[in-house]
Amino acid sequence: MPHPLDSFFAPASIALIGASRDHEKIPGRLLSMLRKNEYPGKIYPVNPNYTDIDGLACYKSIADIGAPIDLAVIIIPARAVLPALEQCAAAGVKNAVIISSGFAEEGGDSAAMQDAIAALARRTGMRISGPNAEGFFSQVPRVAATFSPAVDVKPGVVPLVATTRRIGIVAQSGGIGFAYYHRARALGVAVSYVVSAGNESDLGAGEFLDYLVQDSSTDVILLFIEGIRDVDKFLAAAERAAEVKKPVIVTKVGRSGAGRRAAASHTASMAGWSAAYDAVFARYGFIVSNDLDEALTIAALLASNPLPKGERVAVVTVSGGAGIWGADAVALQGLQVPELSEPIQAVIRQLMPSYGTARNPIDVTAQGVTSGGLQKSVDVLTASDEVDGILVVLSLSSEVRKPFKEEELTPVLLTQHKPVVFYSYTVPSDFARRELAKSGAVVLTGLAHVGVAMRHLVDYASFKLPFPADAARLSARDLSPHLKSPVLSEADSKSLLRTAGIALPDEVLVRDKGELDEAVARVGFPLAMKIQSPEIAHKSEVGGVRVDITTKGEAFLAFEALLDNARKHRPDAIIQGVLVGPMAKRGIEIIVGTMTDETFGPMVMVGLGGITTELFRDVVYRPAPVGVQEASAMLAGLKAAPLLKGFRGAAKADVMALSQLIADISLLAARHANEITEIELNPVLVHSEGQGLTIVDALVVGRR
Repeated sequence: MPHPLDSFFAPASIALIGASRDHEKIPGRLLSMLRKNEYPGKIYPVNPNYTDIDGLACYKSIADIGAPIDLAVIIIPARAVLPALEQCAAAGVKNAVIISSGFAEEGGDSAAMQDAIAALARRTGMRISGPNAEGFFSQVPRVAATFSPAVDVKPGVVPLVATTRRIGIVAQSGGIGFAYYHRARALGVAVSYVVSAGNESDLGAGEFLDYLVQDSSTDVILLFIEGIRDVDKFLAAAERAAEVKKPVIVTKVGRSGAGRRAAASHTASMAGWSAAYDAVFARYGFIVSNDLDEALTIAALLASNPLPKGERVAVVTVSGGAGIWGADAVALQGLQVPELSEPIQAVIRQLMPSYGTARNPIDVTAQGVTSGGLQKSVDVLTASDEVDGILVVLSLSSEVRKPFKEEELTPVLLTQHKPVVFYSYTVPSDFARRELAKSGAVVLTGLAHVGVAMRHLVDYASFKLPFPADAARLSARDLSPHLKSPVLSEADSKSLLRTAGIALPDEVLVRDKGELDEAVARVGFPLAMKIQSPEIAHKSEVGGVRVDITTKGEAFLAFEALLDNARKHRPDAIIQGVLVGPMAKRGIEIIVGTMTDETFGPMVMVGLGGITTELFRDVVYRPAPVGVQEASAMLAGLKAAPLLKGFRGAAKADVMALSQLIADISLLAARHANEITEIELNPVLVHSEGQGLTIVDALVVGRR
């Protein structure tokens, strides 16, 4: 099915606005790269200063061409870009790439020029990439619409190609995008597209992602992003990638906390700069990598191997020490390196000298290369159901010796029964890379990256898109009467939550000492008492909490002490009274909350709760709303998850009740996103399995 960006990535004709004869400058390099990569379409240089460039007729303006133009590549001074785009639109040009810089990245009037470009795109329907872009490269249709030297073609050099599957690259930094491409070529990983999004006046990372998801020549996607502007398109594309099981590896930069927000709740204050991005990536099964070489290693494994059926790895080596190191690398990522059964060991022992080992890691010794034991061991392990992946650790520095015979290795790898990964602990020779590439094998040189990549393949293989939230779970309610001020006290917050359908303990707000007798009689001993003020979020810090009260005398003394402490520590705060409630049964302290991200909207969070919440920061975020299944997955992702499962003989916690609460709170946050910015329940005491939970404290923050 045709895609709206087909004419962008595979144009039949290209106009170069600002073309030059000087190949040392960017305008000249653009023409040179197109021709070196044998672009098959028509090229129209546009520059009023020339009559011809490199044997091509040169036109004074786009209007003079008089032929259909699919793509205009613009490299002229920033002030001249908008008039040139107007001429392109008038001439019926379908798409444009603006290489020129000097727009929103400079601010002021320059930003206004970019706004005008965006308006032109909306008005005319012409699709525009950039400004401040490095262009793009389409490998299959041979469109090198970029000045990047990474796509330069050197005469007589045969490219290294090890994979039939291709990776597509979308980067908001042109330099990094083409760096991915350059390194992928060095590994022999085939590439479908590289596109630099630039300032994204019109086309953004979301639409480019969408194109690669539907593109049949792209099997793996690499993303490098700073932020997402076309959020809805990005999320729709991410969901489609998850549905069709097309892997997306993403690097998100800007994690240093430069944008840390001021927030009323722990939920929001702990979110940091990229929590929402990580939450979105997790929902759609994106593989997150914060290292360029690691990301390429993951991509290389995905492009050259099937997904594993489990996490059992066999390590095959020609060096005992290197094999142990390889086993450590995968074991550190939680993968298993099981000892092989005696029958399998017996078969492998026949393929190696007596001083080798067949247990796992399997050391066929250096002699195993020349005797064929290395190849035959891989054959045996590929057919065995005792392991799910194979890591081959060897030296590939030789310029003449082949560790495998192409006619023997190729059929084994083509069967795609399980991943077979090749790591060289010496610098691999070009000869070795090319020999293994003939069989479809990529040679890798970073052992730690290999371990991480194999872990990601196992995790991605088991990923499933979560079921959507049950919107019928909570009835829609009018909460506006509860949101008369932005920050609510605990009592007011709980009143709002009760109205919304969230179950809470029966508590009484006592405004005057004369109401205390009736409150105590209603609640019963033992009880807890807490000062109430919308201006005191953390009550324990001002001596505003008393617990385990068992007599009326204690209750009256506590009432006076709580008021005195509040007046002492916060003399200007509005005091509503004291909240009297029952002491909760023991349970595991959990925090459940929501916050609003500027890019993606409402987020739900769960973590280890109580007073240690910010100390340990053991939290997991997801976009709201979530269903019960996704809420359970969030809990499983906590480091403290064993506490909920019955750690060291303790009773299992009521995970189902907690998962339902997370789902309900997330639905509440999503449904009332225009009214509520933060919700926090901390602590939530999760009782033994089947015994439910108790929400001890609550905070709701409305929109200001």
